[in-house]
Amino acid sequence: MLCTEEMVRANIRNRQGRRVYYLGKGDQLTSGARDYLSRERIEILPAEQAKPERYRLAGGGYLEEKPEHMTHLNAEILVPKDHPRILFRGRMDTLEAELILCQLADKALAQPVGEVLDLARQIIRREVLEEPLEAGKICGLTEDEQRKRSHFPQDYYGQTHFMPQAEDGLTIARLNRARCAAREAELAAVTAFRDREGNPTRPDILRALNRMSSMLYILMIQEKAGKQGTL
Repeated sequence: MLCTEEMVRANIRNRQGRRVYYLGKGDQLTSGARDYLSRERIEILPAEQAKPERYRLAGGGYLEEKPEHMTHLNAEILVPKDHPRILFRGRMDTLEAELILCQLADKALAQPVGEVLDLARQIIRREVLEEPLEAGKICGLTEDEQRKRSHFPQDYYGQTHFMPQAEDGLTIARLNRARCAAREAELAAVTAFRDREGNPTRPDILRALNRMSSMLYILMIQEKAGKQGTL
């Protein structure tokens, strides 16, 4: 079996206080999965070294075997594949794919879109590990600076708000698709991360996703204005 980064992330185990990944005999890692394990300093061990375990369910109870309709919420808990957090991760996968296509569509976007892509991957990592996501600059802009540029593009780029058209070209079309994917991921996050009263439980993730879509819109504005690379 070829193990992808997503599969690896979902199957990280704790062994004596350190994170490990058990690789089955005959299984192989994709380059992305191997890079992830190396970057996170997660040791790869033979699957036969893993101790037999039961699968814990989010609603309580255990299973002796993992059903096909369930997947790992984290290293310990199984949930149905239509669990809101699993659906959110799927939206993030789509967003990552769209961002990579943006980079391929226009080499000049490799660096700024790469920063957005890095943030997307940080969101996934922090969500899986249930760790807080620190706010920071995106493409050199603070949250306040980014808000001003996305709300008043005429003042910064000499370009008013616009609706994308086919004649705007492939670069803007790709950026717009990525922006839409970021919005869809944000909506999925609203559903995935709220308590019984409807209050958000991961405002850090919601804020980051909102900033990502705004940053992609700014890149569209720059492209439309012919001022690519000037933030």
